[in-house]
Amino acid sequence: MRIPGRLGLTLIRFEAKNFRSIAAPVTLSLVAIDQDREAARPAERLGESLLTRAAIYGPNASGKSNLLVALIWLRDAVTDSLHAWDDQIPVDPFAFGEGGETTTEFVLDLLVGGVRFEYVLGLDAERVHYEALHHYPERRRRTLFEREAEELSLHRTLGSPAGTRELLTPTSLAVTILSRLRVDPVQSFVDCLASFEAAGMERVVRRTLAPGRYLRALFDDAMPGPDPRIAAHERARQREQARSLLRMADLGIRDVAVVDVRNPMLDLRSMTEALLYGPEQADRAVQLIHDDGGTGRPLPFHEESAGTQTWYSAIGTVLPALHSGSPVVFDELDASLHPTLAAHLLRIFADPAINPKGAQLIFSSHDTSLLAHLNRDEVWLTEKRKDGSTRLGALSDFAGERVRSSVKLESAYLHGKFGALPDVDQAEFLRSLGLIG
Repeated sequence: MRIPGRLGLTLIRFEAKNFRSIAAPVTLSLVAIDQDREAARPAERLGESLLTRAAIYGPNASGKSNLLVALIWLRDAVTDSLHAWDDQIPVDPFAFGEGGETTTEFVLDLLVGGVRFEYVLGLDAERVHYEALHHYPERRRRTLFEREAEELSLHRTLGSPAGTRELLTPTSLAVTILSRLRVDPVQSFVDCLASFEAAGMERVVRRTLAPGRYLRALFDDAMPGPDPRIAAHERARQREQARSLLRMADLGIRDVAVVDVRNPMLDLRSMTEALLYGPEQADRAVQLIHDDGGTGRPLPFHEESAGTQTWYSAIGTVLPALHSGSPVVFDELDASLHPTLAAHLLRIFADPAINPKGAQLIFSSHDTSLLAHLNRDEVWLTEKRKDGSTRLGALSDFAGERVRSSVKLESAYLHGKFGALPDVDQAEFLRSLGLIG
């Protein structure tokens, strides 16, 4: 069964244990509680509705980012482990207690082209201890492969692909090997997982792209586009979507142009900007066309405001996700975008007309104003335990009691009803300054 890699990837559930500040298992679920609304999309084979948005709130150092990093770390492990891992696995277990002596574990539950897949992994720095991939082609679970140490068993439908056992080492993933050998549906699972977008994580995630590369390829007539399979009319439609999103921010931007920086009239900074995109594209650079009451005024990208550059880069991350129906992981959304633009993003992912394929926005934030745009089942809270580990809880089931859908989330959160607020001790700070006794 071959599932096209560009078709929908939807996160159902993600579980992590013993990774960074996460010690005991934590689970992020995108199964909707309140189903009759735009942001909850029916998943027929599950008999549930899945959310298109999930927000993680909590004080600094409580583990918000680490949960998202764990998700993207697993994406990169599945897609790149065969050539990126050598003698050791670059895993980062919980630093305290027995974290270094126990395995790091993940469970990733997805819909790929409408079919449910469940991937389970347990490993440490020295070896992969357990790995399995299950799928549910007819709602009944079928184990595609299961691996304990170097003992690997494959489902009969996968056959016995040549080279599998030779490539399997203590520090290689079977899922990556089977994908490289083009064994389906494992390859379909990995291909779709590779489309998982990430933003705001440049310091901690290995696989990143230069800002706006997708849009640059989309608007450059000298290039085949971000996906050569896109027909001319579809590319024109995607360009208009990008322009609409740029105009949405009310920044006075009319269009995007990609120009030849070999022109001696362009300055050194424009050429340096172009080099970010690789040597094969180093002679092309982005300019944004601004309304000036006439034909429009081009402005080199490096001269744009930080807010404009950030919104442009965000669109370059969001658009491919909307087109393919894939998730976007966005760390510290409020640090990257103005609250008005962040609220725009929330509306985009909720709107079936703009997001017909059910792409998901999964983000962390401190901006409580966004809670006014979210439902109770779209909010998750992190807290730091006494041992330094992360606790993750669903706001919809806070303290074992269902939070009513009518509750005004922002006000309740800021008044400490749900916890997950910074514990600010001003007296200790003033005492350290010698201002009080």
